[in-house]
Amino acid sequence: MKFAAFETSTEWCSVALWLDGELRAIEERAGHRHGELALPMLESLLAGAGMKIAALDAVAFGAGPGAFTGLRIACGLAQGLAFARGLPVCGVSTLEAMAEECGAPRVLACLDARMGEVYYSALERHGERWRELVSARCVAPDLAPRPPGEGWVGCGSGFAAYGALGLATVYPEVHPGAAAVARLAAPRLAAGEGVEAARAAPVYLRDKVALTTEERSNR
Repeated sequence: MKFAAFETSTEWCSVALWLDGELRAIEERAGHRHGELALPMLESLLAGAGMKIAALDAVAFGAGPGAFTGLRIACGLAQGLAFARGLPVCGVSTLEAMAEECGAPRVLACLDARMGEVYYSALERHGERWRELVSARCVAPDLAPRPPGEGWVGCGSGFAAYGALGLATVYPEVHPGAAAVARLAAPRLAAGEGVEAARAAPVYLRDKVALTTEERSNR
Protein backbone atom coordinates (compact mmCIF):
# COMPACT_ATOMS: atom_id res chain seq x y z
CA MET A 1 0.00 0.00 0.00
CA LYS A 2 1.10 3.52 -0.84
CA PHE A 3 -0.38 6.48 0.98
CA ALA A 4 0.32 10.05 2.08
CA ALA A 5 -0.10 11.43 5.60
CA PHE A 6 -0.50 15.02 6.81
CA GLU A 7 -0.05 16.43 10.33
CA THR A 8 -0.71 20.15 10.88
CA SER A 9 -2.30 20.29 14.35
CA THR A 10 0.55 22.24 16.01
CA GLU A 11 3.10 24.84 14.90
CA TRP A 12 4.83 22.01 13.01
CA CYS A 13 3.80 21.07 9.47
CA SER A 14 4.75 17.56 8.42
CA VAL A 15 4.00 15.24 5.52
CA ALA A 16 4.88 11.57 5.14
CA LEU A 17 4.81 9.03 2.36
CA TRP A 18 4.28 5.34 3.14
CA LEU A 19 5.55 3.06 0.36
CA ASP A 20 4.80 -0.58 1.13
CA GLY A 21 6.43 -0.27 4.56
CA GLU A 22 9.12 2.25 3.61
CA LEU A 23 8.52 5.62 5.27
CA ARG A 24 9.69 9.02 4.05
CA ALA A 25 8.82 12.26 5.84
CA ILE A 26 9.45 16.01 5.89
CA GLU A 27 8.61 18.46 8.65
CA GLU A 28 9.11 22.16 9.24
CA ARG A 29 8.15 24.63 11.96
CA ALA A 30 5.47 26.45 10.01
CA GLY A 31 3.88 29.06 12.27
CA HIS A 32 0.71 29.80 10.29
CA ARG A 33 2.01 28.63 6.90
CA HIS A 34 0.75 25.04 6.94
CA GLY A 35 -1.60 25.61 4.02
CA GLU A 36 1.15 26.83 1.72
CA LEU A 37 3.77 24.28 2.80
CA ALA A 38 1.96 20.93 2.95
CA LEU A 39 1.29 20.21 -0.73
CA PRO A 40 4.79 21.26 -1.89
CA MET A 41 6.18 18.94 0.81
CA LEU A 42 4.10 16.08 -0.60
CA GLU A 43 5.19 16.90 -4.13
CA SER A 44 8.83 16.83 -2.99
CA LEU A 45 8.38 13.41 -1.38
CA LEU A 46 6.61 12.04 -4.45
CA ALA A 47 9.32 13.37 -6.76
CA GLY A 48 11.99 11.79 -4.58
CA ALA A 49 10.18 8.46 -4.82
CA GLY A 50 9.70 8.81 -8.58
CA MET A 51 5.93 8.58 -8.41
CA LYS A 52 2.79 10.62 -9.04
CA ILE A 53 -0.17 11.45 -6.79
CA ALA A 54 -2.27 9.09 -8.93
CA ALA A 55 -0.27 6.15 -7.52
CA LEU A 56 -1.57 6.71 -3.97
CA ASP A 57 -3.95 4.12 -2.51
CA ALA A 58 -5.14 6.17 0.49
CA VAL A 59 -4.59 9.32 2.55
CA ALA A 60 -4.13 9.69 6.33
CA PHE A 61 -4.20 12.79 8.49
CA GLY A 62 -3.77 13.94 12.07
CA ALA A 63 -7.41 14.33 13.09
CA GLY A 64 -6.93 16.21 16.35
CA PRO A 65 -7.22 17.50 18.90
CA GLY A 66 -5.07 20.53 18.19
CA ALA A 67 -5.17 23.97 16.59
CA PHE A 68 -8.55 24.38 14.89
CA THR A 69 -7.19 25.88 11.66
CA GLY A 70 -4.46 23.27 11.41
CA LEU A 71 -6.93 20.43 11.84
CA ARG A 72 -9.13 21.80 9.08
CA ILE A 73 -6.12 22.12 6.78
CA ALA A 74 -5.03 18.49 7.26
CA CYS A 75 -8.55 17.15 6.91
CA GLY A 76 -9.21 19.31 3.86
CA LEU A 77 -6.02 18.18 2.15
CA ALA A 78 -6.82 14.54 2.83
CA GLN A 79 -10.37 14.94 1.56
CA GLY A 80 -9.29 16.84 -1.53
CA LEU A 81 -6.75 14.23 -2.57
CA ALA A 82 -9.03 11.31 -1.75
CA PHE A 83 -12.34 12.56 -3.12
CA ALA A 84 -11.24 12.98 -6.73
CA ARG A 85 -9.71 9.51 -6.78
CA GLY A 86 -12.17 7.60 -4.61
CA LEU A 87 -9.49 6.81 -2.01
CA PRO A 88 -10.08 5.82 1.62
CA VAL A 89 -9.13 8.31 4.33
CA CYS A 90 -7.82 7.47 7.80
CA GLY A 91 -7.89 10.03 10.60
CA VAL A 92 -5.44 9.39 13.45
CA SER A 93 -5.57 10.99 16.90
CA THR A 94 -2.83 13.56 17.41
CA LEU A 95 -2.48 12.34 21.01
CA GLU A 96 -1.85 8.81 19.73
CA ALA A 97 0.68 10.21 17.27
CA MET A 98 2.45 11.93 20.18
CA ALA A 99 2.55 8.65 22.11
CA GLU A 100 3.96 6.95 19.02
CA GLU A 101 6.65 9.63 18.70
CA CYS A 102 7.49 9.32 22.40
CA GLY A 103 8.20 5.61 22.14
CA ALA A 104 7.53 4.67 25.79
CA PRO A 105 4.96 1.89 26.39
CA ARG A 106 2.87 4.03 28.74
CA VAL A 107 2.41 7.65 27.74
CA LEU A 108 0.52 10.65 29.10
CA ALA A 109 0.06 12.79 25.98
CA CYS A 110 -0.54 16.41 26.92
CA LEU A 111 -0.92 19.12 24.29
CA ASP A 112 -1.25 22.79 25.27
CA ALA A 113 -4.81 23.83 24.35
CA ARG A 114 -4.37 27.48 25.49
CA MET A 115 -7.00 29.15 27.68
CA GLY A 116 -5.53 27.39 30.75
CA GLU A 117 -6.35 23.92 29.45
CA VAL A 118 -4.66 20.92 27.84
CA TYR A 119 -5.71 18.17 25.47
CA TYR A 120 -4.89 15.05 27.42
CA SER A 121 -4.99 11.27 27.21
CA ALA A 122 -3.29 8.28 28.84
CA LEU A 123 -2.28 5.66 26.30
CA GLU A 124 -0.76 2.20 26.64
CA ARG A 125 0.94 0.32 23.82
CA HIS A 126 -0.68 -2.90 22.63
CA GLY A 127 1.10 -4.38 19.61
CA GLU A 128 0.76 -2.00 16.65
CA ARG A 129 -1.90 0.07 18.40
CA TRP A 130 -2.49 2.23 21.44
CA ARG A 131 -5.25 1.70 23.99
CA GLU A 132 -6.71 4.67 25.87
CA LEU A 133 -6.76 4.19 29.65
CA VAL A 134 -7.87 7.80 30.08
CA SER A 135 -9.93 8.95 27.12
CA ALA A 136 -8.97 12.08 25.21
CA ARG A 137 -10.34 15.24 26.83
CA CYS A 138 -9.85 18.98 27.23
CA VAL A 139 -9.15 19.69 30.87
CA ALA A 140 -7.36 22.05 33.26
CA PRO A 141 -3.83 20.69 33.80
CA ASP A 142 -4.24 20.14 37.54
CA LEU A 143 -7.45 18.18 36.94
CA ALA A 144 -5.97 15.76 34.40
CA PRO A 145 -6.65 12.27 35.83
CA ARG A 146 -3.71 9.94 36.43
CA PRO A 147 -4.19 6.35 35.27
CA PRO A 148 -3.40 3.39 37.54
CA GLY A 149 -0.01 1.70 37.47
CA GLU A 150 3.59 2.80 37.23
CA GLY A 151 6.01 3.70 34.46
CA TRP A 152 4.06 6.58 32.93
CA VAL A 153 6.04 9.04 30.78
CA GLY A 154 4.70 12.44 29.78
CA CYS A 155 5.13 14.09 26.40
CA GLY A 156 3.92 17.18 24.62
CA SER A 157 3.69 20.94 24.82
CA GLY A 158 1.33 20.81 27.80
CA PHE A 159 4.34 19.94 29.95
CA ALA A 160 6.29 22.86 28.49
CA ALA A 161 3.45 25.19 29.46
CA TYR A 162 2.49 23.78 32.88
CA GLY A 163 5.48 21.83 34.18
CA ALA A 164 5.90 18.11 34.88
CA LEU A 165 2.52 17.76 36.64
CA GLY A 166 4.02 15.36 39.15
CA LEU A 167 5.68 13.03 36.64
CA ALA A 168 9.30 11.97 36.99
CA THR A 169 9.95 11.91 33.23
CA VAL A 170 8.51 14.28 30.63
CA TYR A 171 9.46 15.16 27.06
CA PRO A 172 7.84 18.54 26.34
CA GLU A 173 9.46 18.80 22.91
CA VAL A 174 7.61 15.76 21.52
CA HIS A 175 4.95 16.74 19.00
CA PRO A 176 2.68 14.81 16.64
CA GLY A 177 4.23 14.18 13.24
CA ALA A 178 3.10 12.76 9.92
CA ALA A 179 5.55 9.85 10.21
CA ALA A 180 3.81 8.69 13.39
CA VAL A 181 0.40 9.24 11.77
CA ALA A 182 1.51 7.05 8.86
CA ARG A 183 2.80 4.25 11.11
CA LEU A 184 -0.49 4.21 13.00
CA ALA A 185 -2.63 4.46 9.87
CA ALA A 186 -0.88 1.62 7.99
CA PRO A 187 -2.42 -1.33 9.89
CA ARG A 188 -5.82 0.39 9.96
CA LEU A 189 -5.85 0.98 6.23
CA ALA A 190 -4.64 -2.57 5.63
CA ALA A 191 -7.58 -3.79 7.73
CA GLY A 192 -10.02 -1.75 5.63
CA GLU A 193 -10.71 0.81 8.35
CA GLY A 194 -10.45 3.85 6.08
CA VAL A 195 -13.59 5.90 5.38
CA GLU A 196 -14.94 7.76 2.38
CA ALA A 197 -13.54 11.27 1.99
CA ALA A 198 -16.88 12.90 2.84
CA ARG A 199 -16.97 11.12 6.22
CA ALA A 200 -13.51 12.27 7.35
CA ALA A 201 -13.69 14.89 10.10
CA PRO A 202 -11.43 16.61 12.65
CA VAL A 203 -11.71 15.94 16.39
CA TYR A 204 -11.89 19.27 18.22
CA LEU A 205 -12.82 18.25 21.84
CA ARG A 206 -14.06 21.80 22.47
CA ASP A 207 -15.81 24.46 20.41
CA LYS A 208 -14.09 27.61 21.69
CA VAL A 209 -10.88 29.15 20.40
CA ALA A 210 -10.60 32.11 22.78
CA LEU A 211 -11.87 33.48 26.07
CA THR A 212 -14.36 36.34 26.17
CA THR A 213 -13.31 39.64 27.74
CA GLU A 214 -15.41 38.82 30.82
CA GLU A 215 -13.86 35.35 31.15
CA ARG A 216 -10.35 36.82 30.91
CA SER A 217 -11.13 39.43 33.59
CA ASN A 218 -12.44 36.73 35.96
CA ARG A 219 -9.18 34.79 35.84
